[in-house]
Amino acid sequence: MLRRGEQPAKRLETFPNHHPGRDYVITLRTEEFTCVCPVTGQPDFARLIIQYIPDRKIVESKSLKLYLWSFRNQGIFHEHAANTVLDKLVKILAPRWCKVTADFAARGGISITVEAEHGKRNG
Repeated sequence: MLRRGEQPAKRLETFPNHHPGRDYVITLRTEEFTCVCPVTGQPDFARLIIQYIPDRKIVESKSLKLYLWSFRNQGIFHEHAANTVLDKLVKILAPRWCKVTADFAARGGISITVEAEHGKRNG
């Protein structure tokens, strides 16, 4: 639960995976990802789907929400946004596999979906 006065943060928190010997997929979704076009300054809205197979660490969901919130006023291209989120997750989690799908709403008649992936998913 977000509390009054909480702020966006670039820091992600983790907790231990209690089942590191098993491959299983964690899927996190949000319909509320926003950033700003670095050229026009107009807002961009996306549905984000994050999937990963954890190794030793799992991302804490509230810290992920605050991290994604930190993009709200950032001027960033869609392709770079998806890859930046993926890079951050890979850095802090060292997952066996991770994929970030950013499905941006249409603007100017064109919608953009970016899929950025790290590692290979078995099966």
